[in-house]
Amino acid sequence: MKVVNLKQAILQAWKERWSDYQWAINMKKFFPKGATWDILNLAEALLEQAMIGPSPNPLILSYLKYAISSQMVSYSSVLTAISKFDDFSRDLCVQALLNIMDMFCDRLSCHGKAEECIGLCRALLSALHWLLRCTAASAERLREGLEAGTPATGEKQLAMCLQRLEKTLSSTKNRALLHIAKLEEASLHTSQGLGQGGTRANQPTASWTAIEHSLLKLGEILANLSNLQLRSQAEQCGTLIRSIPTMLSVHSEQLHKTGFPTVHAVILLEGTMNLTGETQPLVEQLVMVKRTQHIPTPLFVLEIWKACFVGLIESPEGTEELKWTAFTFLKIPQVLVKLKKYSHGDKDFTEDVSSAFEFLLKLTPLLDKADQRCNCDCTDFLVHECSKQGLLSEASVNNLVAKRKADREHAPHLKSGENANIQPNPSLILRAEPTVTNILKCSSGLNFLSCPQTMDADHSKSPEGLLGVLGHMLSGKSLDLLLAAAAATGKLKSFARKFINLNEFMTHGTEESTKAASVRALLFDISFLMLCHVAQTYGSEVILSESSTGAEVPFFETWMQTCMPEEGKILNPDHPCFWPNSTKVESLVALLNNSSEMKLVQMKWHEACLSISAAILEILNAWENGVLAFESIQKITDNIKGKVCSLAVCAVAWLVAHVRMLGLDEREKSLQMIRQLAGPLYSENTLQFYNERVVIMSSILEHMCADVLHQTATQIKFPSTGVDTMPYWNLLPPKRPIKEVLTDIFAKVLEKGWVDSRSIHIFDTLLHMGGVYWFCNNLIKELLKETRKEHTLRAVELLYSIFCLDMQQVTLVLLGHILPGLLTDSSKWHSLMDPPGTALAKLAVWCALSSYSSHKGQASSRQKKRHREDIEDYTSLFPLDDVQPSKLMRLLSSNEDDANVLSSPRPLCDS
Repeated sequence: MKVVNLKQAILQAWKERWSDYQWAINMKKFFPKGATWDILNLAEALLEQAMIGPSPNPLILSYLKYAISSQMVSYSSVLTAISKFDDFSRDLCVQALLNIMDMFCDRLSCHGKAEECIGLCRALLSALHWLLRCTAASAERLREGLEAGTPATGEKQLAMCLQRLEKTLSSTKNRALLHIAKLEEASLHTSQGLGQGGTRANQPTASWTAIEHSLLKLGEILANLSNLQLRSQAEQCGTLIRSIPTMLSVHSEQLHKTGFPTVHAVILLEGTMNLTGETQPLVEQLVMVKRTQHIPTPLFVLEIWKACFVGLIESPEGTEELKWTAFTFLKIPQVLVKLKKYSHGDKDFTEDVSSAFEFLLKLTPLLDKADQRCNCDCTDFLVHECSKQGLLSEASVNNLVAKRKADREHAPHLKSGENANIQPNPSLILRAEPTVTNILKCSSGLNFLSCPQTMDADHSKSPEGLLGVLGHMLSGKSLDLLLAAAAATGKLKSFARKFINLNEFMTHGTEESTKAASVRALLFDISFLMLCHVAQTYGSEVILSESSTGAEVPFFETWMQTCMPEEGKILNPDHPCFWPNSTKVESLVALLNNSSEMKLVQMKWHEACLSISAAILEILNAWENGVLAFESIQKITDNIKGKVCSLAVCAVAWLVAHVRMLGLDEREKSLQMIRQLAGPLYSENTLQFYNERVVIMSSILEHMCADVLHQTATQIKFPSTGVDTMPYWNLLPPKRPIKEVLTDIFAKVLEKGWVDSRSIHIFDTLLHMGGVYWFCNNLIKELLKETRKEHTLRAVELLYSIFCLDMQQVTLVLLGHILPGLLTDSSKWHSLMDPPGTALAKLAVWCALSSYSSHKGQASSRQKKRHREDIEDYTSLFPLDDVQPSKLMRLLSSNEDDANVLSSPRPLCDS
């Protein structure tokens, strides 16, 4: 049969029951290239044939849906065709048209000339008029049904119409298109009034006046509607329509261009959450980002410095600020040294770093803010540190320092003498780094600032000198400075191992004097508190030793793994680790209850720490049964915390686990005991460095108790250190669904164009709470909602950096579950049209590249902390078979000439 027009082609397809894709193929055969489908009015022809009967023809409707999804027809032609249907009494036909609008009304776009874009605006205006007429007709039927006693007749269709109306109008972009159509209409009327124009082709059947009349009519019909929800929804739609003419007078936030947000976010993520991570994985990730996004080296290095300064400026005061300082001034120069190996030549890279600093000097407000926060010339410290690493020549250093010095002359607030006596953190961090090295290597001397006593030596030879060194470390922020410097230079694990060995050596003593016993107790206590602080600040992974068969596990490692509360770790108070030998427990209870103070001579501190939980339970039972009075409890808790703070830490660790298992009315005395143990002891009969030890103990207990106090709505006032010890804890707003929080925070990040440290922690919390699939799936949905090319590209750059929170698991979910679901479900194909479809493909390739390049390595510390199910075996996606590798592996391994250069195949990266 020779087809001569569209109608015949559609009827033949219907008679022969072609599938949608068969129909599309045959249509392209029947109609040679030349005229577009819009010129042939394909959308209108399909709708006309589909709507002949009382109900729509599902097969012909499937052809229209396929034409929309494959972009055979434009959105404007479909909207124009829909707006010509006016038999609103045919419910099923109206509902089918509403469902077709659902496919694209929140993602309208067009390609071509300006006239076609104006055509889309006119078509949307016609569709809005049609929706208002349809809503009014449904409301009229509902009113008639209420009078006749059959209210369900029009309520369902009215709800559907209002829902589509609200969905269309809730988009700022759609309202802007309607505003353009209104302005175009006004312009047309003006030109005709002046005799400068004729009748424009395809002039819209709807006008803004018709919209206003329809809105007025709808309001009159719904005025007496008893359903408050529908009436409220209609009023909200009316408000949105009335706001359209005033859109230009309302300030709207624009998408800010910040450079390269992926680099920015990767650096912020690493500095905020992974200071202890190795530099090589970060370097490989940065190189991959640089190559996939084709970033010039000077701008790439500039973006790294910008992110570092932003992190410094916004970091909370205290430990986080010191961590960011160490990351910026110690770790990033080391990262640049390794990045230098990936460049074409040493000289070129040195020039690129110098150019990056030249660009950085132009960002005067950023540098001024950083200098004010750090109370120093940050650029001076940074360029000299880069010079030490061979990243800058001496001439470049002098030139850069002189330029920045001249700029600072114009900023009087930077020269204020108010903070002149405060040593800047960059200076302290740079001095702390060699001190860490000396602590690890030096074998003699006790001067803390020059060459501290090694902790590998025989601790019995000079314990008093060692105690002086450790006491000095506890004062002020010395400990946090040393830990931050050790973490940034990859020495924290070795540093912590010294304290573990010291703690293990001090667990018990043989024949000793009272003075020797007190020194041993203090060395045990200080090392125990320091290790707790390290575990809470940098993760328990830095404490754990490498697994070796037959080696005895040190006491602190055993206690930390089985008894120490951590985020995401629920302890069982009845676990055998809390129940040692009953004889030891009884003697400890008697010692705490009967003695005026804790005895120290020949005390086995590790046994006391393991026995304290069972002793606390005995004391709690006695208190609850009236055997002990509150005064006795106060005496016992004073004994526990009076000499060594580590006993109080162990007691509270068990109490936290115990409180979780109690009912609401059973928690009072346990919480009261935590409150007693948390406060300092005001007594003259305390051991040396008591105030310094109480400060670190309070920080440890606050971290331990945070979750349980939040769950039980209890407040305990811990001794204040002047700074927020948990700045990123409990950031989620109360009583809000986590999906709302996720979409809101992503929208804000997309609008700003960059991810800040607070947002990173919120994303991490949401990932932990919702799981990898929930997190990834909902963020991909947000990406697919974007319709503007620049927004989708920005969203991809930001999503990639957010997915770095757990890149390997996110990649498994994305490639193994989410993408197959989108590709195999034809109802979702419309969401994969350009530009979001191309953006999703780009994101998938970036994630696959990143995961493949790192899947042989170890997970970072931030990924190890999160307990989650293994969604798939990683080797099923990336099989490690060298003989017959997977297609993905072959694609991603195209660059085999240079093993030191990361592969980044151009075809994939440009997708």
